Amino acid sequence: MTSPVPMLRDVAQRAVRVGRIGSESAGVFMRDVGRGLLEIGHNSLAVVGLIAITAAVFTFGRADIRAQVETTALGWLQERHEQRELASGNLLVAVGDTDAVARATAAHLHELTRPQAAVAQWIARRYKVAPEPVSALVQEAWAIGQRAGLDPTLILAIMAVESSFNPFAQSPVGAQGLMQVMTRVHDDKYDAFGGTHAAFDPITNLRVGVQVLKECIRRAGSVQDGLRHYVGAALLEHDGGYASRVLVEQAHLKAVATGKAVPVNASNTPAASPARAEPVESAVPAVRDAAGTPAAPAAAGPEQVALLR
Repeated sequence: MTSPVPMLRDVAQRAVRVGRIGSESAGVFMRDVGRGLLEIGHNSLAVVGLIAITAAVFTFGRADIRAQVETTALGWLQERHEQRELASGNLLVAVGDTDAVARATAAHLHELTRPQAAVAQWIARRYKVAPEPVSALVQEAWAIGQRAGLDPTLILAIMAVESSFNPFAQSPVGAQGLMQVMTRVHDDKYDAFGGTHAAFDPITNLRVGVQVLKECIRRAGSVQDGLRHYVGAALLEHDGGYASRVLVEQAHLKAVATGKAVPVNASNTPAASPARAEPVESAVPAVRDAAGTPAAPAAAGPEQVALLR
C-alpha cells in the first residue's frame, strides 16, 4: 500500500506551482493594466496639449481675439492692483486718469517766445493766476490773433478786463468764460466744439470770443467802436469807459512784450474819462481794474447785450 506522505508532498508541490503561476499571471495582468493606463494618460495629456496649442495658435493668429484676451488679462491685473492699493488707503489708484494732463490748459514758459513769456509772467503776477495756464492762453492768443488779423495783446486785454482770467466767470446776463461771450446768443458758434458746455473750456472760449470780436470790429469799422459793440453798448452814448480800459490794458501788455518794465499794479483806468450819461441799471457786470478799484459798468440793457455782444 502506497504511503500517503509522498502523495501529500506531491499535492503540496503542485499547489505551490499553481500559486506561483497565479501570482505571475496576476503580476503580468497588473503590469499590462498599468502600462495601458499610462499610455492612456500620456495620450490624454497629448490630446489636451494639442488642443491648447491649437487654441493658442488660433487665438494669437486672430488680432481681435488676441486683443480681447490681452484686455481681459490687463483688466484683471489692474483690478487686483487697485484692490491692493485701496486696501492700503490709496484712493487715487481707483480714480486716477492718465489722460487728464492732455486735457489741461497749460504750457511751460520755455515753450514761449521771449515776448510771449514776458507777457505771460506779467499777467500771472498781475492777476494772481498760475503761469502755466496763462502761458497756454498767451500762445493761443498769438496763434488765433495771427489767423484773425488781430493783435494778440488786444485779445489778452479783453480777457483781463472781462474776467480777470477766470475761465468760469459768468455775468448776471449770462456772459460766460474768459472772453465773457453771450453763450445763449452765440450757441451756434460752439457747434464746432461739441456744444455750449465748451464755453468753459478756456481755449474754446477764447476762440469763440475772437470770432465775436472780429465780427464786431468789422461791423463797427474800428477797434474802439468794435469794443463798444462787443460790450453791448453800440446803441448807447457811452460804454462806461470799457473800450478805454481795454485799450489801456493792451498798451501795458504791448509795453511788456517789448521788454519795458510795467508795474503789475498799473491802473487800466484812463486818465481822463469821457462824460457819462445819467447812471442806469446796467446789464453788464461791474469790473475792477488791476488795482482793485471798481469801474463804472457800461449802461446797456439786457436786450442790447443779447443782440450786440
